[in-house]
Amino acid sequence: MTMSTTSVLQGKNIKEYRGIVFGEVINGINFTKDFAINITNFIGGRSKEYEEELVNSRADAIKEMMERAKKVGANALIGVKIDVETIDINEKGVMLMIVASGTAVIVEE
Repeated sequence: MTMSTTSVLQGKNIKEYRGIVFGEVINGINFTKDFAINITNFIGGRSKEYEEELVNSRADAIKEMMERAKKVGANALIGVKIDVETIDINEKGVMLMIVASGTAVIVEE
C-alpha cells in the first residue's frame, strides 16, 4: 500500500476519499527493560531498549492503520502522521502509546 505524509501522491490521481483511519498501540515496558533503562538514565547514553520498543510499536501501529484502510476499500494513505506519547504508570513503569493516522484513499492504478 502506498503511503505519504503529504496530501497528494505525485503522479497518482486520487479517485475517492474513504475517511480517516487510525492504528493504535499501547505497549508496556517490562521490568527487565525498565531496570536497564534506569541504568542508562543514570550513566547516560542511548536507550536501545526504548528505541527497539519504539521501532516495533510504530511498525505495529502503521500495520494496523493499513489494515483498517484496506477494510474501507482503500489502496493508499495520504497525510500519514505518527504520534508518540509516554504514559507514566505511577512507579510501576512506563507505557508507550503510538497512534498512526492517515486519510484512506483510492488511487487510479
